[in-house]
Amino acid sequence: MKKIRTLSLVVCPLIAALICASCSSKKTADLVIYNARIYTVDSAFSIAEAVAVKDGKILETGKSEEIKNKYRGELYNAQGKAIFPGFMDAHAHFLNYGQSLQTVDLTGTHSWEEIVERVKAFAEKNKTGWIIGRGWDQNDWTVKDFPDNTELNKLFPSRPLILSRIDGHAVIVNDAALKIAGIKPGQKLAGGEIEMVNGKLSGILVDNAVDLVSSKIPEPSVAQLNQALLAAQKNCLAAGLTSVVDCGVDHRLVKVIDDLQKGGSLKMRLYLMLSDEPSNYDFLFKKGAIKTDRLDVRSFKVYADGALGSRGACLLKPYTDKPGHYGFLLSNRKHFEEVAQKIAEKGFQMCTHAIGDSANRMILNTYGMVLKGKNDRRWRIEHAQVVNPDDFALFGRNNIIPSVQPTHATSDMYWAEERLGPERIKSAYAYKQLLQQNGWLVLGTDFPVESINPMLTFAAAVVRKDANGFPENGFQMENALSREETLKGMTIWAAKGCFEEKEKGSIEPGKFADLVVVDKDIMKVPGKEIFSAKVLRTYLNGELVYRK
Repeated sequence: MKKIRTLSLVVCPLIAALICASCSSKKTADLVIYNARIYTVDSAFSIAEAVAVKDGKILETGKSEEIKNKYRGELYNAQGKAIFPGFMDAHAHFLNYGQSLQTVDLTGTHSWEEIVERVKAFAEKNKTGWIIGRGWDQNDWTVKDFPDNTELNKLFPSRPLILSRIDGHAVIVNDAALKIAGIKPGQKLAGGEIEMVNGKLSGILVDNAVDLVSSKIPEPSVAQLNQALLAAQKNCLAAGLTSVVDCGVDHRLVKVIDDLQKGGSLKMRLYLMLSDEPSNYDFLFKKGAIKTDRLDVRSFKVYADGALGSRGACLLKPYTDKPGHYGFLLSNRKHFEEVAQKIAEKGFQMCTHAIGDSANRMILNTYGMVLKGKNDRRWRIEHAQVVNPDDFALFGRNNIIPSVQPTHATSDMYWAEERLGPERIKSAYAYKQLLQQNGWLVLGTDFPVESINPMLTFAAAVVRKDANGFPENGFQMENALSREETLKGMTIWAAKGCFEEKEKGSIEPGKFADLVVVDKDIMKVPGKEIFSAKVLRTYLNGELVYRK
């Protein structure tokens, strides 16, 4: 008995010493996630079980036991769940989305009458100031014609009102707003339409005409901008978005965002495209590219044409459902050529909205005149929605990057052929064909035009159906993307489209620890289950910023 007691006195401290030695030999990490299926999205598209994180960066990935044995830190057992690099939305309107959360939500409405009721309810709670709303789409109504403002004038004879179509390329305003803007019957302008019905202003304004009224809305205060940005961040983090490209903003927003990020309240990584305005060129040309860990400003957003839904997209041949109407360019060709030249001379990135096949051809040729063949400038065409079959090769010839939004295809598929006809539709929403030009492309949503949910982007790209499984065989499945291609388009390729692939977009040592835990493995589950996949956790810079 005495020998056993003596032995235990020797062995127990020895075991304790060995345990301590083992602990002390481990490297320190802030976080160790294990028992997971981690899609690293590295060059080999390898899959790991565990990842160690320190100081906001990835330390190492590998097998669960080897990572746990090598590192000590906060442990998270992922219980076999799928983990992806933080999703990046390569084309969105982050500030506008945040501002839309404080206005009348008109998405999902199925009639003009329903819109009027929502506006009335909003106005009863918000008694003063402009009434602003966004999200209506006449293509979702039984009567698919543009409405007029007769009812709005009765309800709000003196309070100005502006309601934007889902794509932001058309609005309906009341007479009070028309009066403030000084718009007269019969007035014309380049790159836009002021609609008249029976000799009277209907209140419908398209593309450049929208600015006549929107420019009269009082500028938001810094406090209001802060509120909008933080509201947008909250919903984006819950959706698994850790980076967003905000397309077409004013240079004054740069300081607002930088101050919020430096203060720690705005954690989202943002890539800002400044809009095509003289003051924005002056600002960035003088200041130079702006780059921090969370803010990147080095590009300009230019608009070639309008949207297909409002028939503002510029087509080579007339709209099938509106004979004689081609849509229109928002500026003349000389403007685009001059802008491209000066952006190139200063070494910045040009990103141009082009929807119609005529607009795409014009921008592709304009880019080609400046880029002159193979390059690494990464100039982009945003949307590249309708491309003439003869023009696809121009993307590869000059390394022009398609920036596309898969949910546009599944939102527009119900009516797009009515606009384009059975032949032209075949080269619309042609993501696979666009991918083949350079071997990569970037994916986004255009939110708030579409939902911020990356799972819907993934589903739209892969299965090309809506959440109800329509159409049964998918929409133009020859242009569907594979799951691997889609994930890359939402992570590493999206980062590459912003010159940021060396710091994010994959789960590799030295990169930012931006991670998303999802309840379903969207790389494996049946297509219909992708729609219901939910984000469980979002890590940004190694910090847990969202937990379901």
